[in-house]
Amino acid sequence: MRLKEKLWGVVPDEMLCKIPEHFQLIGDVAVLSLPVELHEYSTAIAEAVLSGAKNIRMVLNKTSKLEGDMRLASFEVLAGSGNSVTLHREFGFIFRLDVTRVFFNSRLGYERMRVARQVQSGERVLVPFAGVGPFVVPMAARGATVLAVEKNRDACMWLAENALLNRVDGRTEIINADVFQILQILKMDFDRAVVPTPYGMDSILEAVSSRVKKGGMVHFYTFKKRQQIEGLVQSYSDMGFEVEAFRRCGNVAPCVSRWAFDLRKKRP
Repeated sequence: MRLKEKLWGVVPDEMLCKIPEHFQLIGDVAVLSLPVELHEYSTAIAEAVLSGAKNIRMVLNKTSKLEGDMRLASFEVLAGSGNSVTLHREFGFIFRLDVTRVFFNSRLGYERMRVARQVQSGERVLVPFAGVGPFVVPMAARGATVLAVEKNRDACMWLAENALLNRVDGRTEIINADVFQILQILKMDFDRAVVPTPYGMDSILEAVSSRVKKGGMVHFYTFKKRQQIEGLVQSYSDMGFEVEAFRRCGNVAPCVSRWAFDLRKKRP
């Protein structure tokens, strides 16, 4: 039964349309984003979510947007028990994390595997904004050596644990730092880079490009409106890339989507 149907007679009819159609599930923690006008019904909504699936232990409500360099939001516990540390499973890999202390998007699982399947054993890969390792671990499991750069110290801690849990710690190097500063002093070059760019930080592409070999790949993520894509394709070409593919990876705001670009650095 859909969530809105479970709440008929509990939430007034005129408010039912404001209940989100979907929520994010990270491990056994459900994350809602309820509008403020549903505040007085939040406990009832959370209980409906909790009763609807045996694999959900806790329900959180995100009370703020992602903020700051760490991409952290604020949360309140609506239902359930225990703490906000969970174990998330994705395509055979496992990720431990604290939902309230790190950024993690469970909806990008397919995209992470799409990219990982392109990786060849022996490649050297750069991952800025690496988080707890959802891009890092699958590529290391493919036989790549991965340099992960992440500014959030908590995320680096979980990334190190996740590399161990998935037995790829020997092929994973973690740097807890600002990636813009690291790229200024980094001397090594990479066969591939995967860049899950935070909103408004598209300038990272030029910095990453300087460290990718000619003929190498950059998988670049950006937040744009559909009508901006044609211009982006041209701008990436002007930067020295061949745009091999691009795809939409879900809406993030009205008319704004996350887009994935597979960019190959042109040879001379």
